[in-house]
Amino acid sequence: MVLTEIDAKLLVGGQPTPDEIAGFGAKGIALLINNRPDGEEPAQPGSAAEAAAAGRGGLAYLHLPVTGATITRADIDGFREALERAPGPVVAHCRSGTRSLTLWVLGEVLAGRMRREDVLAYGAARGFDLTGAVGWLNAHAPESGGGAPA
Repeated sequence: MVLTEIDAKLLVGGQPTPDEIAGFGAKGIALLINNRPDGEEPAQPGSAAEAAAAGRGGLAYLHLPVTGATITRADIDGFREALERAPGPVVAHCRSGTRSLTLWVLGEVLAGRMRREDVLAYGAARGFDLTGAVGWLNAHAPESGGGAPA
């Protein structure tokens, strides 16, 4: 599994195996956030298997399933709160890492810590297409951006 460091506390990536999840604790990861709905793909482990693997590895687990079309402010707030409460590094994953990064970026823009016009370049620099994040902002938070809190 390839993980992309987003900041000192957050790494995002695609679907980890249960063995990879169980190994995160030994690498200092404190929390695993699963942003995939169960049943999204036939071969994915699912939230119960991920929670069990996280338990074996000694890390906390949060299932916060989202799709690009259904992200809400509550999802964004839940993601941000989980990051803030985690006592150490967090791995967030979905199928590719894009939804997990989208949740983080949306929180940053809504809090005024990132400018809306920087979102696409920020994602591209890390290998992610954040067009969906910009679309979400345009549809749900047209007043935010430019560095000012919404």
